[in-house]
Amino acid sequence: MKLPRSTAFISVLLLIGILSLVIIGITNGVGTAMTHGPNMDHVSGVITNIAPDKSFTIKTAKGVIEHFQCSERCSNAIPHMQRHVNERANTDIYYMQTANGTLIAVDVD
Repeated sequence: MKLPRSTAFISVLLLIGILSLVIIGITNGVGTAMTHGPNMDHVSGVITNIAPDKSFTIKTAKGVIEHFQCSERCSNAIPHMQRHVNERANTDIYYMQTANGTLIAVDVD
């Protein structure tokens, strides 16, 4: 009697685990497109510099340095970005890449 219950319990746990992983994968895959639009990309890192023209650079966890131009919406977040610089906090940047390769930051969090 214990074997069928144990098997059922393990099966239910595996089913819940697999479904959770599938849903997390789908959310990660389309999450940025759902919240910020279809042509948006995401990068995360530490802001190293904010220039007077409101452009900024970040250093990702892999050590890559990327330069972004601020859009109007991003410009409104300059005080928040400055706090991240002071605290050396991780920053999420949602951006679009133009045809000439310029990265335009749309949303900074």
